[in-house]
Amino acid sequence: MMTPITQDVLTLPRKPEEGGKLNLVGLTRMQMQQALQDIGVPERQLKMRVGQVWQWIYHWGVQDFEAMTNLAKGFRSELGAHFAIARPQIVTRQLSEDGTRKYLLRIAGGHEVEAVYIPEENRGTLCISSQVGCTLTCSFCHTGTQKLVRNLTAAEIVGQVLVARDDLDEWPEPGKPRDETRLVSNVVLMGMGEPLYNFNNVRDAMKVVMDGEGLSISRRRITLSTSGVVPEIARTASEIGCLLAVSFHATTDDVRDQLVPINKRWNIKTLLDALRDYPRLSNSERITFEYVMLKDVNDSDADARRLVKLIAGIPAKINLIPFNEWPGAPYQRSDWARIEAFADIVHKAGYASPIRTPRGEDIMAACGQLKSATERGRQSRADIARQVGA
Repeated sequence: MMTPITQDVLTLPRKPEEGGKLNLVGLTRMQMQQALQDIGVPERQLKMRVGQVWQWIYHWGVQDFEAMTNLAKGFRSELGAHFAIARPQIVTRQLSEDGTRKYLLRIAGGHEVEAVYIPEENRGTLCISSQVGCTLTCSFCHTGTQKLVRNLTAAEIVGQVLVARDDLDEWPEPGKPRDETRLVSNVVLMGMGEPLYNFNNVRDAMKVVMDGEGLSISRRRITLSTSGVVPEIARTASEIGCLLAVSFHATTDDVRDQLVPINKRWNIKTLLDALRDYPRLSNSERITFEYVMLKDVNDSDADARRLVKLIAGIPAKINLIPFNEWPGAPYQRSDWARIEAFADIVHKAGYASPIRTPRGEDIMAACGQLKSATERGRQSRADIARQVGA
């Protein structure tokens, strides 16, 4: 008699209404084990079968059970009868002059999200989304002008990584020496949405992405960006352990209330108090503070001096981001000389203060510019959670 697996994390996603097949993409190992057990795989075989299927999906990148040639034909048919290996659909793919690729991806329900691949000399960074739209309405962010539709499932988050690897032709070929060059070497949760308002799905997706026998992207090469959802910061350290970036952008509550409205709920002091323990709890070297440079709003010498005083004692890097303007934006980019003066004050205080080079501006793929073509009415967080079983 098989012993049922009884852990809270093993709640499986609901099957889609159409087709009735459970998508194996995005399931954690233990969730996949539960799914295989549910179709009658003997308990003594579960660990082996999970390892085989996992490797085919995440190491070889296959999308068809018939390609899993080390599995018996009957078992492949059984898998195909119950499960799917589904990815988001590429609606449009834009290529910037600087090599940046922006993907508009269609997911269940006809909704759309955007992801961006940024090639660099020694790495390739994939910026992925965690929600359709966003609930935070940050006034400088183009995504914030789009209403929140729903959370992404773990499958839809992992699927963005698979789509990028498909497009870059990065999967190894059986029988051929593997090219160890990693085109998608880094993942940043800095696309559409607030990741910590979709914590469970983001956590499970990152477990899949970090797994050493599949996509194998180290937690030190994954950065989660939050606007400051304070109650979830400690959980991020203990349950994900990736690097953390904080959309900070202001040095007074009055200004941050306007730029990042979540500050009205968790102000600067409350946020910084929650951040002080993160490097120790997650074994991370430092926290990245993201600071968009807005002309005559937050770019003065006084702002720079307040910033270094506020973060004193926190191992940190400050990313200065020249504002990426979008049609109808209420702000202007700070002058370059002003940005450099601000950076110099921060640097002299002992903090790394790189000025981020805007990428993909010609295709609206730069930081803060993502916005899908799909807009629906704003929903409550409870409605969104019910839709995806989060």
